[in-house]
Amino acid sequence: MPLGLLALAIGAFGIGLTEFVIMGLLPDLAADYAVTEAAAGWFISGYALAVAVGAIGLTAAVTRLPRKPVLMGLLGLFIAGNAISALAPTYEAMLAGRIVAALCHGAFFGIGAVLAADLVAPAKRAGAIAIMFTGLTAANVLGVPFGTFLGQQYGWRSTFWVISAIGVVALIGIAVLVPVTRTADGDGEAPSLRRELGAFRSGQVWLSLTVTVLGFGGMFGAFTYIAYTLTEVSGFAASDVPWLLVLFGAGLVVGNWIGGRLADRSIDGTLLGFIATLVVVLALLAWLAAFPIAVVVLLVLMGGFGFGTVPALQSRVMRYAEGAPTLASGANIAAFNLGNALGAFAGGLAISAGLGYTSPIWVGAIITAAALVVMVVAWASARSGAPVSERADAAARATTATGSVATSAA
Repeated sequence: MPLGLLALAIGAFGIGLTEFVIMGLLPDLAADYAVTEAAAGWFISGYALAVAVGAIGLTAAVTRLPRKPVLMGLLGLFIAGNAISALAPTYEAMLAGRIVAALCHGAFFGIGAVLAADLVAPAKRAGAIAIMFTGLTAANVLGVPFGTFLGQQYGWRSTFWVISAIGVVALIGIAVLVPVTRTADGDGEAPSLRRELGAFRSGQVWLSLTVTVLGFGGMFGAFTYIAYTLTEVSGFAASDVPWLLVLFGAGLVVGNWIGGRLADRSIDGTLLGFIATLVVVLALLAWLAAFPIAVVVLLVLMGGFGFGTVPALQSRVMRYAEGAPTLASGANIAAFNLGNALGAFAGGLAISAGLGYTSPIWVGAIITAAALVVMVVAWASARSGAPVSERADAAARATTATGSVATSAA
């Protein structure tokens, strides 16, 4: 394994901590800044929105620059944002620190995934991306308990100082361990914004992004409100929820590793299998939510099959980006966050409609089933050897020229 992948994983770990650790610190932040829980919630919502903006905007702005120094600059932004959070005297300053840190999130993962793939042979690219994303999954496991422990022992500001220090370690690691890779795209041409935007002419890129939104939307629609399901339906005590979330996080780690290895063999096969299984897992979780032992097992499986799609989804977008993968990779990171927002919104609507605390899981299963349908369309189109839009154009031309039905040209 190239040591540069370890440096990228450390950076992913630090950025993941910044995203997830806040959940265990919200009560302390709300108390210190004398704001409501809803206002404190903007430390999460504002972060997510800034991730989506940075994933596309920042990636587009730096697309012509060499990837290694760009990643180092993004980590500098990450360190600065967390330092602002650690020092923030007011609510507004804290929110600004969260936004500054979030701006680097999407661009780091989008560009970092391309760089990780460049560090290994083509047959091992999905596995390399999975190694990088292991940092994110580990942060999901450790984020809430880590932040809560530090906050209780040394105050919540100490958490952000530690995360800043992790950012410094990642920055040094990338500077020392990551080689300077080519700045040209896959066919040797210099990267440009126009060229990167050209990747979005591919119907497969759009299908892949749609699968990302729906697939993650389904899982996070179920996960966002899982604490209510665990306590109100499954009968767990509130004190049990943190360790149950750790089990979910362990599923993420294992699923990410297995998904990366399988995706190196077959990207589409891995996605079809994992998404279909996730639909079944979510349906079973909703159906058996009143049975604690079943819930524990299914919670781990939900994390495993849900996050196991990440290396394959990231690899698929990059594959069909026609030699200009950087912006498409960043767009896929934005799609993950859009899916999170979609799932949380849809699950909240179901609860507000009085459908109960298992309803977000059923909603998640339905959204994930929609992802499976889109993935089947993408797989069938890819097997035909032509992008979706080109198939339609070819059918129309054949009909005009020969008078045959469109289906005969597809």
